[in-house]
Amino acid sequence: MRYVMILTGDESHWFDSAEAAGLMDEVNAWWDKWHQAGKIQQGGAELQHSSSAKTVGPGQDGQPTVTDGPYLEIKEVVGGFIMLVADDIDEAVAVAAGWPGIRLGDRVEVRPVMER
Repeated sequence: MRYVMILTGDESHWFDSAEAAGLMDEVNAWWDKWHQAGKIQQGGAELQHSSSAKTVGPGQDGQPTVTDGPYLEIKEVVGGFIMLVADDIDEAVAVAAGWPGIRLGDRVEVRPVMER
């Protein structure tokens, strides 16, 4: 079954060169481990800083409005997503539990992909 890991957190440490260097080494090791185990599928992505985002939402007269940045009233943002293959949600959670950003306070949502 396919699952998606949605990576969220306070992006300040993702773009801090001192913190990010060590973190990326850990991320690469995690990635290599689970890629070799056949648990990572193509289709994931690391996202640029949230300040580069545009949010499209409802506007007046049925026309959409465009807002700079994410339109969320929270400190945490989505930093990326990873596509997984696992036998069940417990296995997917076990893979996600080793995500290096968790030790810095990031969260990983694991969600089954809708198969239609």
